Amino acid sequence: MTLTVLADENIPAVEDYLGAFASIRRCSGRAIDPATLDGIDVLLVRSVTRVDAALLDGSKVRFVGTATSGVDHIDRGYLASAGIGFAHAPGSNANSVVEYVLAAIAAVDDKLEQLLAGGTLGIVGYGTIGRAVVARFTALGVQCRVYDPWLNQGGIPNAADFSAVLDCDVVALHAELTRVQPWPSYHLLGREQLRRLRADALLINACRGAVIDNAALQGHLELLQGPTVVLDVWEGEPAVSAALLAQVRLATAHIAGYSWDGKLQATRQLSEAIISNLNLSSTQQPLSSEGAAIIAVPDGLSPVQLIRFLLQSRYDIQVDDALLRNAIEPAPHDTGNGARFDGLRKSYRERRELAGSHVSGLRSEEQLALARALGCIPVDASESL
Repeated sequence: MTLTVLADENIPAVEDYLGAFASIRRCSGRAIDPATLDGIDVLLVRSVTRVDAALLDGSKVRFVGTATSGVDHIDRGYLASAGIGFAHAPGSNANSVVEYVLAAIAAVDDKLEQLLAGGTLGIVGYGTIGRAVVARFTALGVQCRVYDPWLNQGGIPNAADFSAVLDCDVVALHAELTRVQPWPSYHLLGREQLRRLRADALLINACRGAVIDNAALQGHLELLQGPTVVLDVWEGEPAVSAALLAQVRLATAHIAGYSWDGKLQATRQLSEAIISNLNLSSTQQPLSSEGAAIIAVPDGLSPVQLIRFLLQSRYDIQVDDALLRNAIEPAPHDTGNGARFDGLRKSYRERRELAGSHVSGLRSEEQLALARALGCIPVDASESL
């Protein structure tokens, strides 16, 4: 059987995984419409494509996959009623987002030191990514408070109410976007909630832009009331408010989950789901990405310096901040800046993850423990110690 697959141009290695039994077409995710689905059996998207009856009615699509953890852009009820197979890629980008959050904290003033010295990290949303964030920061010895009213509270470590989470030193948003009652996440942080954040807090949004009322956030920040803000996601993407951009400390183009390792993992998960769902036989071997270079740790680093060094060895968030500002700020009143936003995502560099990286030069048990807490693999620990 030869399938015809239409894949978002930002999903890598589809040809490597499915090329043996499928014809692959590529398209910009925002350009996918009913006309592009003529003759398509399998549709692979990312979060920018809304998949529902308006898109698929009348098509021959038999399977839809999204290379994302979140599914708020997919009408799963319609797919089920139409007998169309579906899969997403939960967990594929979780570590990438965790390392983005770590990089943001490490780049803002002394927030990393504050957390390591007994500060608190508040996490909104305890899904796949929220769980990964809690696990990584707990391993580093950071106190976490977690808010997710949709889950059994007994299954959440350090479950807290929303007010307690908003009172933390750092607040990280990892909620699924939903308008469903009784706990919608749409505009979860509006004017009232923003006023409850501490002026010296750090707020990070790496889930969906509309979890924060962006207009309310802009107005709040223009009054110089804090908190410090890091945004990877924006209400109304791909358009970005230049006025809000000017008010936040770090700004990126929805790339928190864009590590190369995470992208390959998502493609692999979707490929396996397609093969299983459509009862295909494949001898395709798993695609392996070439290992990143060993990280050599220099002498004389304190614990917090070691964490920053390891993080920046794989990812420098300041680079992505500069790229977005250079794309948007020269023409702040240009309502067509969405094309430049999407261009940053399309041309995104190959960013490798720190977790799983081999590290040499660790010189104490404390350094070993910190490296392992970050997911690193010491390669010469016996010699170093």
